[in-house]
Amino acid sequence: MAAHVLRLRLALLLGSLRGERRTRSILSFLVVVAITVVVCTSVLSLAGAPLGVARTVTVLGGAAILLGFLIGPILVGAVDQLDPRRFAVFGVDERQMPWILVVASLISVPSLALLAVYLSVGIVAVQLGVAWPLAVGMTVVGIVSTILVARIGMAVNALLLPERRSRELTALFVLALLVVAFPVAVFLASFRWDGEVPASLISLTGVISLTPLGAAPGALFQAPESSTAWLIGLIAVVTLAGLWVVWEWLVRRLLTTTERPVAARERTGLGWFALLPSTAFGAIASRSLVYWLRDRRYIVNVIVVPVAGVLTVLPLLVAGVPLEIAALVPVPVMALFFGWLPHNDVAYDSTALWTHVASGVRGLPDRLGRLVPVLLVSIPVLAIAVPLTLLVIDDWHLLLPLIGLGSSLLLSALGLSSIVSVVAPYAVSRPGDSPFQQPQRPTSRGAYGPAVAFLGAILVSGPVIWLFASNLLSGEEQAMATFWAGLGTGVGVFVIGAVVGGLIFERSGERLMEFVETA
Repeated sequence: MAAHVLRLRLALLLGSLRGERRTRSILSFLVVVAITVVVCTSVLSLAGAPLGVARTVTVLGGAAILLGFLIGPILVGAVDQLDPRRFAVFGVDERQMPWILVVASLISVPSLALLAVYLSVGIVAVQLGVAWPLAVGMTVVGIVSTILVARIGMAVNALLLPERRSRELTALFVLALLVVAFPVAVFLASFRWDGEVPASLISLTGVISLTPLGAAPGALFQAPESSTAWLIGLIAVVTLAGLWVVWEWLVRRLLTTTERPVAARERTGLGWFALLPSTAFGAIASRSLVYWLRDRRYIVNVIVVPVAGVLTVLPLLVAGVPLEIAALVPVPVMALFFGWLPHNDVAYDSTALWTHVASGVRGLPDRLGRLVPVLLVSIPVLAIAVPLTLLVIDDWHLLLPLIGLGSSLLLSALGLSSIVSVVAPYAVSRPGDSPFQQPQRPTSRGAYGPAVAFLGAILVSGPVIWLFASNLLSGEEQAMATFWAGLGTGVGVFVIGAVVGGLIFERSGERLMEFVETA
């Protein structure tokens, strides 16, 4: 059986270079080969570097490879050619299938590239004085662990995610990757090596070495006299054993679980409605996402916010404000305006509001569902803006304070907007009209609604702003206090605003219906 699976795997690998997609397959193969050659050459060049530099590079690189092999199948949504369910009809022994599939996984372009990189790391370790038995052992542990992680990623993708990946689900995965990867990349790029490893990077490497992500390369380049050398090696071995147990369980699960029948009508291209939960919150969030992504009135608002945030720097620089201070302004300004955007969301619904009122939707799902598009847009934008700001001013001790201030302004404004949008809506341009057209307001309530949401968020965030200013003067003393104060203030006002706004919505259905019909 093992020989049959290996022959099948080799045939699939060779067959991928033939057929209709031959050109694309060859180009992809050449790209992987080129990248592998560059990476291996770079790794081999570490043979002349100090042990600390080699350890830092390999630990961070090994952690990135492990994460890539885990989330890669989930992000791409590729069909697994070695899905255990493909071999269930052959009466395969469940105890043999896990190791057969792991061995067969070695016959693939990514696995061969991984093998070349890890062999290069092992060669460098031996050249730097690491005992060859340790180098061989940790190299094997690293290779097998990464292969198992890839198999686990494939199995999770097969169990939990649909085969036909929707654009909306892919977009969510890309946003999540962007939020995590971009700040990390900017942070690492900000280091100045000057011939030696920065102290903060040494600390980060030490922490990652004690985790399953970097234990194998960490043990490989750990100094023999270090007290943590054996501990890191033990973590690597335990990680490998744990991954094997998880992989065996997933294989048994795939081979013994009957797939739930999928009705054809579930694949009718419902977009966000098919992706989000089939609840009142999910329905309202889906409808809001469709509006925000297609209605140019919303699109213009979203585009204006980052532009307005960046433009605030110019007058400050002209007025003589130092760049280190002026560059800190765009992030809080963007956070505040993003949270302020939904303050009149009910008015944009026009006659669509009747679906909420007629169906008896509770106020809290309505309030929370409308905020989903703003959060999906604002969080990635701020995740990019914060590290870029710190890179410009070259002061990373403000990372936590800036996140705390942005969280307070964003979430507080969202909470207050949830109340204002049902208390004081005002007329806006109709669907299809120019986004810059402003009709007459039939009531006076719309005069104070925007100001309350905007100034209220600044007012409740006043203590956080004061703590942030203290960080500029006193260094890192107030960093954690600013972060937790900002997060606590934002979450608290957000929850209170959503609950209060929901209660007002439930008691104001007739008034809101009258407003959208006449505004």
